[in-house]
Amino acid sequence: MSEDDASAERARALDKEYIRKKDRELLDKIRHGSAFDQAGVARDRTGISDLAMLAELLDLGFTADTVVLLPLVPVIELAWAEGGITAAERQRLVSLARSRGVEEGSTADRRLSEWMETRPAPEVFDKAGRLIAALLSSEALVTQGLTADQLVSYCRQIASASGGLFGLPIRAVSLEERELLTRIAGDLKTRNR
Repeated sequence: MSEDDASAERARALDKEYIRKKDRELLDKIRHGSAFDQAGVARDRTGISDLAMLAELLDLGFTADTVVLLPLVPVIELAWAEGGITAAERQRLVSLARSRGVEEGSTADRRLSEWMETRPAPEVFDKAGRLIAALLSSEALVTQGLTADQLVSYCRQIASASGGLFGLPIRAVSLEERELLTRIAGDLKTRNR
């Protein structure tokens, strides 16, 4: 066995041990207290049975009550593309949330309001894609038949919700929004195959 092969084998063994350790940590985390209950309800609502993904969902701050917002994360990310959410974008987000079953005054509604006031942490946007892909490929309650194409359409609606020139409603989509929309569409469609 060459030195390179031996190094590669050691690296693989270390990777496997690291993954086993993380899996044990995730299982312990899910097994303790309300996290276990939250994971069970989240599994039922999302259709995600992979423990690592459920733990990631909980680590991102989603609960059984707020997991309904997960499919809306790309739409929220797009609303923040220009550094803030306009009144028109806010109205569309709330309308979309209501159409997706988020009731006024609910825990999910309060979380949505927080996200419209304060941009979610970057890891929420970064890690949501993989979780959303798992949702879209399952029979999840929270997706209610949602497809990647519909999600991209919601993103387009948010992108066109604000804009204009000299007070005229042109519904222009900014360069930042176009770039983000392209990335989100590509990511959702690639992951959902």
